[in-house]
Amino acid sequence: MAFPKIGNLAPVFTLTNQDGKPVSLKDFKGQRVVVYFYPKAMTPGCTTQACGIRDSHKALDKLDVVTLGISPDQPKALLKFRERDKLNFDLLSDPDHAVAEKYGVWGLKKFMGRESMGILRTTFIIGRDGKLRHVMDKVATKTHHDDVLALLQGELKDI
Repeated sequence: MAFPKIGNLAPVFTLTNQDGKPVSLKDFKGQRVVVYFYPKAMTPGCTTQACGIRDSHKALDKLDVVTLGISPDQPKALLKFRERDKLNFDLLSDPDHAVAEKYGVWGLKKFMGRESMGILRTTFIIGRDGKLRHVMDKVATKTHHDDVLALLQGELKDI
């Protein structure tokens, strides 16, 4: 499975957020969007990553950036995650991993000698025009927010 091509329109989707409401990529036309896929709510790496984004919210706001986190978790689990960690952005439920597959991030994972299918932690940066501008497929959970900000303030500042 391959990622969508940079420069093409990002694959559109509508998913249910932590409050049970539909959220569509189309809702953010004219804004920059960071879409990040993570394996499971409330696990250590995913919590570190989400809290980093939470703490960077003001800087991302100044850059007119919307952040959406996507995992296979059900909305109820996402709500618990959002409330527990005081997250300030939407978490979207992709239980059948259809959107993850569209983005090429559903695949074979190896963990502690075991193989299973799951979300490959990946971040996509989408420009105001709806086109895919950058793919981060080597994500460090502790520095993810800083890495995203550096891209948006640097080479992607004009998207």
